[in-house]
Amino acid sequence: MNFDGIVSLLIACIEWILLINLLIFSKKDKTNLIALVMIALLAGYQTMEFIMCNLGFTQQIFPYIAFVIISYLPPLNLFLVLTLASNYKSDWKVILLFLPAIFFTIYYLFMISNFEVAKCTVLYASYHYPLGDLYGFFYYLPILISLIILIKKIPNSSDKKQKLILKVLLYSTIFISLPVVVGFTLMFFGSYAIISSMESIMCKFAFVYALSLGFLILYNSPFKDERNYFKYLSGYKQWNS
Repeated sequence: MNFDGIVSLLIACIEWILLINLLIFSKKDKTNLIALVMIALLAGYQTMEFIMCNLGFTQQIFPYIAFVIISYLPPLNLFLVLTLASNYKSDWKVILLFLPAIFFTIYYLFMISNFEVAKCTVLYASYHYPLGDLYGFFYYLPILISLIILIKKIPNSSDKKQKLILKVLLYSTIFISLPVVVGFTLMFFGSYAIISSMESIMCKFAFVYALSLGFLILYNSPFKDERNYFKYLSGYKQWNS
């Protein structure tokens, strides 16, 4: 029996259920919509990984789609952090955040024959794809910028609601960055096992981030007082809808 990708299926099911519930019960403002799209992308990637590793759909189009999905997560996360931390106004300049992802989406479309599912396990998958180092740079850069913004903003925030949300995002971002730290550390000692599967492993860790986004969405949604448990977590007594 093939169990490759089974963890991806489990995570995907939980994330899709989370997304459906949030779509039904949450407020649909800009902040929440960004977070909802991120959860959808995370669930979509896990679904693709299960399709490739367990169902055997390993043609080049499938890892390409998986990479397109995850390419938009870091810039979306940066957009979310900017929106929360500085009330970033959406205008044409927001496209600059997504230019690297758009570039790789188009470039990889013409290089799709170079995509390959190199390895599948129960927990993760690894891929062969072109411009791996350049892709990695532009993938991790928005995550690093998001971390810096969160670290600088949290001590200066006087809004308890905002501070709690930013702290949750900070701790979650640090958590999903752990594989990167471990991977590059092992790389200096000659082991490339984690680096070669970094995107897949990070998306597994990002399950915690999906839960954090769910918390953010619910905490940012005005429910009736008897149902609104989250507003008391930081001692925040007055709900600002």
